Amino acid sequence: MMFHAVLYGVKKSIAKKRIEDLMVLVELWDRKNDLVRTFSGWMKRRLEIARGLIHHPKILFLDEPTIGLDPQTRNFLWKYIVQLNKKENMTIFLTTHYMEEADKIADRIAIIDHWKIISVGTSKHLKQQTKTETLEEAFLKLTGKTIREEWADGRAGMRMRHRMRTRR
Repeated sequence: MMFHAVLYGVKKSIAKKRIEDLMVLVELWDRKNDLVRTFSGWMKRRLEIARGLIHHPKILFLDEPTIGLDPQTRNFLWKYIVQLNKKENMTIFLTTHYMEEADKIADRIAIIDHWKIISVGTSKHLKQQTKTETLEEAFLKLTGKTIREEWADGRAGMRMRHRMRTRR
């Protein structure tokens, strides 16, 4: 953590307090002296989140930040991020499949389907637009309910679509 604080230019006096706060937040303080290679996968995930917050960035990009976290850690993490957002005036871009998290946390939501933004608005707006009760229902109404074929990553999907176009 101190290595990342130095990389981001966080003063040592500030870094020590932030490291302790973040390690307590992600429930790893008791493992502060252990080597990362001894951590389980979910412990490494929590450490990654703490590292990303060490420098209090102005814009924070979070890609599925709570996958694999227990409800208590998820709850603590969101409380911390909301506080940080308000206190530091931080913009947060979040990707998630947990609609209840987006509904609870996000000021604005973009529904993306097959790499295209199909609707943007507040949770309330999206629910009104689709005449649904929950954000998950709104998402399903906008994107459909059938299970989709998925590719390993965006590049694989683009290659597959390119191959399909060139076969015609």
